Amino acid sequence: MVLWEGYVSDELMGTFAPIVVYWLYAGMYQLLPPLDRYRLHTRKEEEQKNLVPLSSVVKGVLLQQLVQATVAQVLFLVTSSSTGTPIQPSILVQLIQIFVAMLVMDTWQYFVHRYMHQNKFLYRHIHSQHHRLVVPYAIGALYNHPLEGLLLDTLGGAMSFLISGMTARTSVFFFCFAVIKTIDDHCGLWLPGNIFHIFFQNNTAYHDIHHQLQGTKYNYSQPFFSIWDNILGTRMPYALVARQEGGLEARPLKD
Repeated sequence: MVLWEGYVSDELMGTFAPIVVYWLYAGMYQLLPPLDRYRLHTRKEEEQKNLVPLSSVVKGVLLQQLVQATVAQVLFLVTSSSTGTPIQPSILVQLIQIFVAMLVMDTWQYFVHRYMHQNKFLYRHIHSQHHRLVVPYAIGALYNHPLEGLLLDTLGGAMSFLISGMTARTSVFFFCFAVIKTIDDHCGLWLPGNIFHIFFQNNTAYHDIHHQLQGTKYNYSQPFFSIWDNILGTRMPYALVARQEGGLEARPLKD
């Protein structure tokens, strides 16, 4: 039994819970004090280097979430009508399904993401929109061109759901976790005790390297593991060094 049982359907929760979690978690980062000593970029860098205002970022994220919610509702409708009321599997089976979904999403996003960098047309007209945030921050985690949002995130999420065989109820936990991880990767803060930094090599600093000019052809993996970067030689190691003016810097170690 879950908290929403009897009040809201699993399909509605699977559609809208990740959106609510996105704005709550990203909003929490936005409301934090400056925390300059933990920032990977100074506030001045964020103001000078980013090429899109916050208002446009918010609108872009809302548009992507509208598309995601529409696709999710269609997906849940089709799968629920074809299978009837699903039986919720054991916790162990659900954990295995979530792990499988993580691998599927990582695989899909790595190759699509990498191709969008290698294809000059796709990069110039689609993926470059995400890289207008040279200095990433939490609310901008899902700021993408609408077509990229559909191909990379929405389709990748649908494939993860279908291939893993998870139920709509399990998907609530998986997609909320994926959203939190994606926001954390873009938050621009190296906070002490952050469990994502402890358990995931693919973390805030790792993805920050990808947003730097020297790292745009490296660290494509997202949002969970760095498996494909390690296998295919696109992982760029880095060092976290203290900046003289305060804060930290993720410094690439390759020439």
